Amino acid sequence: WDAVGKLILGEHGFCTGALIEPQLVLTAAHCLYDKTTGVQMKPGDIQFFAGWRNGRAVAYRRVSRAVTHPDYRYSAIDKLDRVTADLALLELSQPIRLPSLSPFETAAAPVEGDAVGVVSYAQDRSEAPSIQETCEVLASRPETLVLSCNVDFGSSGAPVFSVIDGVARVVSVIS
Repeated sequence: WDAVGKLILGEHGFCTGALIEPQLVLTAAHCLYDKTTGVQMKPGDIQFFAGWRNGRAVAYRRVSRAVTHPDYRYSAIDKLDRVTADLALLELSQPIRLPSLSPFETAAAPVEGDAVGVVSYAQDRSEAPSIQETCEVLASRPETLVLSCNVDFGSSGAPVFSVIDGVARVVSVIS
């Protein structure tokens, strides 16, 4: 799970992200905004710590560019509108090319009743990733999934995995 990493968000906290290409991290868009001002953070203030465990990472990278989904609005009043487009891509300052760390493939969204899993960092377990291997898609709406997964603050942006033919593929992110 070393391609899952902790995103350090300046002085404002952390989220989770997943490497999907050697230089590209998928996460939740709301992670990139200052909670008090609503202003998007500068990419240079964000760092990706791949495989973060107990004070060490497999690879450390700064973010050089951050792009949120074009329909995402941090200040959206309707929470469902905010969740449906809560995606961001982060371009790293340099690619991560390590034999022990392979980016995750992506796959189509699961449907109601499918089993999924989540790997995340959260406020009470921020020093090592937590793996919930089996949770379920309770409902699916256009562009939104309702899951039974156990998440907490810091889990935002965590990859939701579907295991297909023994390969974990990212099918969504935690918002």
